[in-house]
Amino acid sequence: MKVFHTIKDLREELKQNRKNDKSIGFVPTMGYLHEGHVTLLKEARNQNDVVVLSIFVNPTQFGPNEDFDRYPRDFERDEKIALNAGVDCLFYPTVEEMYPNDLKSTMKVTKRVDVLCGEKRPGHFDGVALVVSKLFNIVQPDQAYFGLKDAQQVAVIEGLIEDYNIPVKLNAIPTVREEDGLAKSSRNIYLTENERQEAPALYRSLKNAVEQIKNGELNVKALKEGITSAITKETSGEIDYVSIFSYPQLETMESVSGKIIIALAVKFSNARLIDNIIVAI
Repeated sequence: MKVFHTIKDLREELKQNRKNDKSIGFVPTMGYLHEGHVTLLKEARNQNDVVVLSIFVNPTQFGPNEDFDRYPRDFERDEKIALNAGVDCLFYPTVEEMYPNDLKSTMKVTKRVDVLCGEKRPGHFDGVALVVSKLFNIVQPDQAYFGLKDAQQVAVIEGLIEDYNIPVKLNAIPTVREEDGLAKSSRNIYLTENERQEAPALYRSLKNAVEQIKNGELNVKALKEGITSAITKETSGEIDYVSIFSYPQLETMESVSGKIIIALAVKFSNARLIDNIIVAI
């Protein structure tokens, strides 16, 4: 595995690979890798000749009161995980390397962003679209891999690829979970012992909603109330949102039909957890 800190050096390496007709799979991350990331890397390894992993905590997607400085970072740990997962090229740039000058243009995402996490994080997905566009241009992968734990991000990137005719295949990989159902996340380390015991209730509430749908309950309001009640009873967390939308359009509905996402966000003392289930009705 080779580690690259500059855009120029990574491009030179990948240019040689393309000359040899090698396919390139790309997994962009913000680091502090966990089993969910490893699953993405294994998918990329199985489907491509060359696997590129980027680790970059992107400042443009954090708001002024968000946890950019607190976001967990451990490059030595991540490097070992990447090596064991079969990564060929690890791209680890500084903020100055990615944003050497004041931006002369911006990106504005206009759809799929005013709900779920995007509703209370104005500009967040503009920052995501910006950095993903930059990384796609730097790496020029054949395929890219994203986890469906952040299904809104996947929907936004799918729209970005479609709008700008970016020649990359997007692979959306199902959420990787702990044995008790909790979605794996870099932020789980901030849960207290009691909160960690409570947290699997989030996924249980989503699964219960799916069962209700299978049993004939199609009213969105009733389904959301059931999820809210379960989380309130079983956890000490504060509900940020419980939502049901069409997917990937993320449009409102009164009665579920077609492909939908059931999603939630819950704030614990030092961690905000998100989870979702995507189902076709």
